[in-house]
Amino acid sequence: MDLIETLRTTGAVREFTEQPVPDHVVSRILDNARFAPSGANAQSWHVVLIKDPEIRTRLRELYLPGWRDYLAMGAAGLRPWAPGNDRAAEAAAMSSPGEGVAAAAAEGFAAHFDRVPVLLVLFADLAGLAAVDRDLDRYSFAGGASVYPFAWSILLAARAEGLGGVLTTMLVREEDAVKHLLGAPERWALAGAIALGHPVRQPRRLQRRPVESFATVDRVDGAVLPG
Repeated sequence: MDLIETLRTTGAVREFTEQPVPDHVVSRILDNARFAPSGANAQSWHVVLIKDPEIRTRLRELYLPGWRDYLAMGAAGLRPWAPGNDRAAEAAAMSSPGEGVAAAAAEGFAAHFDRVPVLLVLFADLAGLAAVDRDLDRYSFAGGASVYPFAWSILLAARAEGLGGVLTTMLVREEDAVKHLLGAPERWALAGAIALGHPVRQPRRLQRRPVESFATVDRVDGAVLPG
């Protein structure tokens, strides 16, 4: 598949057919994704392919409460867990989610999280992350630059195999429970989970804001980058 076409059509896919994905295809996806960039080429990631039905069920149970909270905050007009949110408003939204939220949480991707064809859990070894913003007085995310390109490469490699998928970080809210369930070392952090499979609907070209809406020259308030 053409690289540019892959970039423009690799969107989030959460609905899959029942067609299984063989282990050798998963292995090939990871074999291609491992060439993703990472700080100092540390490659501080570890992937767990979840097959055991009981573990899958437990992961679904851990996923659903966070998903309900996500929907509740969204219904209240909040961007879920945005660093600048009013915490009291978040708490109020989650404590009174409404019947619509409960109904929405009981269907779709989250409700069938344990039945996705391929379920990968992604960990990052904190000892290998160059978190240059670690000591700043704000939310830290720079360390993710050493692991999330790998996650994105998994999705691109899956697209090249005719598959679709999505990266979800919802389970990070239950990091301790997930680490205990999967036997992860203390120094590891849960970076997310990736679901893969054959998409119910074939991906189409994505819609995104144009370059001139987010790119400027020399300064944030500088001239718009010409096309």
